[in-house]
Amino acid sequence: TDILMDAYRNPSHRGEIAHPTHSHEEENPLCGDTLRVHLRIEDDCIAQAGFEGRGCVISQAAAELMLERIERQPTSVVQELNRDTVLSELGLQSISPARLKCALLVVEALKRALPVVRVE
Repeated sequence: TDILMDAYRNPSHRGEIAHPTHSHEEENPLCGDTLRVHLRIEDDCIAQAGFEGRGCVISQAAAELMLERIERQPTSVVQELNRDTVLSELGLQSISPARLKCALLVVEALKRALPVVRVE
């Protein structure tokens, strides 16, 4: 889609950010995609987000679009990200299982970078 290609060709969140407080790297061994997300959290809000990595158009575009979506939002928005969110942002209605794993790489990285803190 045009959305997907624009996000891939013109990423504004690619690269490291100044003073990240959280980061995590995920890899998709099936296709070789790697993605590291960097977040700076201030007052339970995602003040800045960035990513580094290599991989297919889908994994890199999904990273750009998801970071755009969560930046300047409360950290709780990360837990709401899912398959439907990613496919909607990419402008896709369906995708093969192998490509879905590429698209969801960013969601996995973000959720592991910001684990849910549960009070017992």
